[in-house]
Amino acid sequence: MPTFSETLKSHYEKTPDKICVTILHTGQPDRPVTYRELLHGAAGYAETYRRSGVQPGDVVTIILQHGIDMLYAHFGAILHGAIPSIMPFLTEKLLPEKYRAELASLVSITEPTAIVTYPEFEAEVRAALKPGEDSVKAVIVSDQADGPATPDFQALGGFRRKPEDIAILQHSSGTTGLQKGVALSHQAIFNQLTHYGEVLHLTGEDVFVSWLPLYHDMGLIACWLMPVLMGNHLVIMSPFDWVRAPYRLMQAVSKYKGTMSWLPNFAYNFCAQKVRDRDLEGVDLSSWRAITNAAEPIRWESHVAFYERFKNYGLRFEALVVGYAMAENVFAATQGGIDAPVVYEDIDRESLQVEKIARPAQDGRVSIRMVGCGKAIPGTRVRVVDEKGRDLPDRHVGEVALKSDCMLTGYYRRPDVTKKAFIGDWYLTGDYGYMVDGQVYITGRKKDLIIVGGKNIYPQDLEQLAYEVPGVHPGRASAFGVFNEAIGTEDVVMVAELDSDDPAERQKIADGIRAAVTRGSAVALRYVHVVGKHWLVKTSSGKTARLANKEKFLKEMQERGQAF
Repeated sequence: MPTFSETLKSHYEKTPDKICVTILHTGQPDRPVTYRELLHGAAGYAETYRRSGVQPGDVVTIILQHGIDMLYAHFGAILHGAIPSIMPFLTEKLLPEKYRAELASLVSITEPTAIVTYPEFEAEVRAALKPGEDSVKAVIVSDQADGPATPDFQALGGFRRKPEDIAILQHSSGTTGLQKGVALSHQAIFNQLTHYGEVLHLTGEDVFVSWLPLYHDMGLIACWLMPVLMGNHLVIMSPFDWVRAPYRLMQAVSKYKGTMSWLPNFAYNFCAQKVRDRDLEGVDLSSWRAITNAAEPIRWESHVAFYERFKNYGLRFEALVVGYAMAENVFAATQGGIDAPVVYEDIDRESLQVEKIARPAQDGRVSIRMVGCGKAIPGTRVRVVDEKGRDLPDRHVGEVALKSDCMLTGYYRRPDVTKKAFIGDWYLTGDYGYMVDGQVYITGRKKDLIIVGGKNIYPQDLEQLAYEVPGVHPGRASAFGVFNEAIGTEDVVMVAELDSDDPAERQKIADGIRAAVTRGSAVALRYVHVVGKHWLVKTSSGKTARLANKEKFLKEMQERGQAF
């Protein structure tokens, strides 16, 4: 079993002039990088780490945006034998005070020896440190790193690392995604890439096109490590550029004949709504063969909307495929849609919410459309279990559990959290779902579940209903439960960000949300809280941070003197 450094060296020696990464930046020429340039730039950073006192096996925290410095800093840590840990950059979606607290917490838990960042962010980093008390020996500013150099492979510590050694840290998604560092070995990652590449029918001709952030599994594994280590061309742009101009993804696919991309569900809606015809002139999407919907609950309507918007530009419906993934399994646990069409079924709503059984829909009864996430990839097994860890029959909702040869080594320096996450050698995902003949369906996160009068309500179902109301945009609503002592169950609250400041228009939209939820679900909303732009708290991967939004809502109610 190879290590990262050995694999990079092999590419460097066999195909030094092959372009491995092309970096796109708005307003700048595209920046191709060959394996020779990658290894030379990484060797410069490896020397910087050595001079800064970083030893093989030490953690290096990287706070950089997509670009040449990120590329060199990350793979430089690997060549040096250090453990890179990419952290989110502070954005308007993240609360600054929360971000700083999480950075300080990250330092205390993962004990990095060095932090790499930009000159303009250096003060922010140093403000979270406690000189003489924490582990950080150096804050490495990108413009002070050593320049490219010919790598001396015999001297680099990465070549003394073993397959079972930790290669990287990923961070599980939370308000800023720093709560738990997922430690992954070289062996686990290569097992994942081998199995996943087999399922995807990956060839050397595949071209990956991505805008995904690198501090979570979908961006880091599927759209960073996989193409670079497997020898595929990666075309990558900044998520900041993508969100401002999502058409750039389509233009990049067309220009570079992209075949592989990964998108969270919200991105399908976002692209379908925001991309204009004037930005698609000459675009050809016929090369796209697999666009995997993962990272959040999959909506059939999102696939349809995306296809309808781009079908006239060569997009094939069968290119829209699905998966279920998590950092703890390196990335993919399941994949669907590659060798057969994506599976979906209409389920009786009442049976799912009350009995926790996914019975097929019946005429005259309200239904919910569920999209299958595919079947387990090779090397991974999936079960659905009850509260005591016992297997449940098909169509019975329980917690999804995994066992694989690409499982995390553990949560870094958190043996307590690691122990709680397993029953024997089965990892408890925290996701609720059910299976049908090996097909995995995810119904929601365990921690987000709302229980109203004995009914299990998944907040994303209510949020989806809200998005159908004109004036409410996908990704800009958050539903959660607040326990009501008087009635002994939870009340349901919906917070929705609106563009309009007009009181009459806001009231009309709030009434529309109430009606849509009442009509489309088994619950009624106790309260609809309409707010302005940027009110909602998001995770670093762009997901709705429901617990943080609940806390923010309750704090506002308290400040207004409103009991809740």
